[in-house]
Amino acid sequence: MPFSGLRIASLESRRAADMARLITKFGGDASVSPSMREVPIEPNRAAIDFAYRVITGEIPIMIFMTGGGFRYLLKSIEKHVQPQRFLDALSDITTICRGPKPTAAMREVGVTPTFRVPEPNTWRDLLKMIDEGIPIANQVVGVQEYGVTNTSLIAGLETRGAIPETVRVYGWEYPEDTKPLEANVRAIAAGERDMLLLTSAHQVVNMLRMADSLSLTDALRQGLEQTVVASIGPTTSDMLRESDIHVDMEPSHPKMGHLVSEAARDSAMLVEKRRVLSTGDPRLRVSVTDAEDQEPLTAIDDHPSQSSLFMKACRGEPTPRTPVWLMRQAGRYMQEYRSVRSQQSFLELCANPTLCSEVMCTAVDRLGVDAAIIFSDLLPILVPMGFDLEFVKGDGPVIHNPVRTAADIDRVKGLDNPQDLGFVYETVRQTRKDLPAGIPLIGFAGAPFTLASYAIEGGGSKQYAATKQLMRADDGGWSALMDRLTEAIIVYLNEQIAAGAQCVQLFDSWAGCLSAADYSRFVLPWMRQIIAGVTPGVPLINFATGNPELLPLLRGDRRTVVGVDWRIDMATAWKRIGHDISVQGNMDPTVLLTDPATIRAAAKELLDQVGGRPGHIFNLGHGVMQMTPVENAIELVKAVQELSVRDDSAEESDA
Repeated sequence: MPFSGLRIASLESRRAADMARLITKFGGDASVSPSMREVPIEPNRAAIDFAYRVITGEIPIMIFMTGGGFRYLLKSIEKHVQPQRFLDALSDITTICRGPKPTAAMREVGVTPTFRVPEPNTWRDLLKMIDEGIPIANQVVGVQEYGVTNTSLIAGLETRGAIPETVRVYGWEYPEDTKPLEANVRAIAAGERDMLLLTSAHQVVNMLRMADSLSLTDALRQGLEQTVVASIGPTTSDMLRESDIHVDMEPSHPKMGHLVSEAARDSAMLVEKRRVLSTGDPRLRVSVTDAEDQEPLTAIDDHPSQSSLFMKACRGEPTPRTPVWLMRQAGRYMQEYRSVRSQQSFLELCANPTLCSEVMCTAVDRLGVDAAIIFSDLLPILVPMGFDLEFVKGDGPVIHNPVRTAADIDRVKGLDNPQDLGFVYETVRQTRKDLPAGIPLIGFAGAPFTLASYAIEGGGSKQYAATKQLMRADDGGWSALMDRLTEAIIVYLNEQIAAGAQCVQLFDSWAGCLSAADYSRFVLPWMRQIIAGVTPGVPLINFATGNPELLPLLRGDRRTVVGVDWRIDMATAWKRIGHDISVQGNMDPTVLLTDPATIRAAAKELLDQVGGRPGHIFNLGHGVMQMTPVENAIELVKAVQELSVRDDSAEESDA
């Protein structure tokens, strides 16, 4: 059976019997210990005052986080406020329910919520729904809390101009019988559990509280290092990471059944990986203290650029200073590029290797960066696969024959003749020839999800509705399209490497529209195929924008560099990714629209977050913007090169 007798701990309370039954069904040795119980706050004067403020119109927007919390709120006020007046007031204001349970609770008393947050119902999904059309600026927003305050949600509301007002209706306390919880905490601390399944953020809080009361905090953390930690979803994972506890897996859907079945399915792999990370090969450890001791990767050939700062950073080697290059460093913000571009269409330029090399080499020379990336685009790979691609002035790329159904996928070709894209490989050869030998050259491709979304939507999109419709159709169409794109991308990147690229980058420009669970289910299997299929030993930068929760999923094998966009600070990002992996990024591109002093300060702030740790490549969190003054880009490169010089390397060079 999948768990094969592994010792599985769970802190589930409300459905403890169901959890134990599921673990046993999948062959595990279940140790389920309830970790908490809901305790109403009585008397709850704050809730009574809150209800009056809703009735009098002082709170025009209300967020309900849980069904039980809504019911407790009604119970808390029923002796002091006429319940129907409160319910009538709720019907007159904007109400937002975080998922199906508060929605059902409201409907039980005849109130239909204005909005319901879609799965996986996280606070991020809630804020995204607000961003898509719920005006909250300068409005008081009531938040029914449960247990510990969600500081991230409150901060997100404040950032959007709202005035959040919270009301607590119950807290999470220990269960009445704490002996099973004590036993599980002691067993984890002693290394006697193989896997821990968590279904709530508050389970994490009470587990740590219990360990502290038993004077076992350090022992628990050491035990957890050897234990696979499986989290039901992003909210629980956030609490784990904030508590400096690793997350080894999340299920494809934030449901108990998916958590247990998928943990069982992957248990052998997860346990072996955790064993290696905690006690095995030091090159694979992810803790901060061990990362400095890991053995760097080795260069795959003796090309002069292999000893460059950029390639050393990709391999995790110490460097005298931080290497820097910029995504979209050859583009419309440069007059030299505009002059070349004015003579032909964008696709014509991409098909001219000589001009592509010229615009990139000019940018490298003018900026003084430490790496070059070929001048091309994400989408030409789709043309030999049967898509009618056009770059329309003012609209960007347009695909005139998008695919929308499983039947449409039948007309999508594989990249049967790689030389259909021979002009790209010739661009690699020409650019490699024209660059100084010590400057590494990066090839690239669009990641399969981003290419698929273009192919399905027919261009850019805000909602990706057609993409997600095909993705969830469960008729084989999504898998077939991703299979063909993945096979083509592997061939495409390997041809670029054979032509002279020292490194390759995957751009997943639209992956941020996905939750971590959807990315794991609908994208990650194909990304793993690509990482495994690219020429061994060649660094691969995996860059996705929009959702920092995806970062741990972007790490592949040791040669993978994770690209980080600007929506998260680098210190937090690298901690989530694991310090055994090199990273690239992540200054906000809009900083380059300011002035030299601001640019220099922002560069220093980012470098301070990194703290001189080997394996960092300085870059923007996305491409250079069109309106950027070229002098500002030059100033950034100079600032990084000056500010990142290591003191020890400076002393060595003077010796």
